[in-house]
Amino acid sequence: MTDVVIGSVEEIPVGEGRTFAVDGKQIAVFRLRDGSLRAIDAVCPHKGGPLADGLSDDRVVVCPLHGYTFDMGTGIEAGGADISVRSYAVSAVDGTIRISRPA
Repeated sequence: MTDVVIGSVEEIPVGEGRTFAVDGKQIAVFRLRDGSLRAIDAVCPHKGGPLADGLSDDRVVVCPLHGYTFDMGTGIEAGGADISVRSYAVSAVDGTIRISRPA
């Protein structure tokens, strides 16, 4: 699997998320308070909510439409619903965001 540069870390304010297109797929990247990054599918599988716009902490993001809560490390819905999103390996290298290409 190859990495692709998708933008600058500075594009994402601390504590927020932004959506990036990678090979035609929408991926939400979150910049946590400790400066680390997390990446998951950008669209909630329930009703298509924009996950990058959801409230997040250092572990989960809450879909802004209906409140489904996803673990940003695993993509699993934390409330027990039978839905999930894919999580992606993401890193910051020299101020740029690098993500593993979706399969």
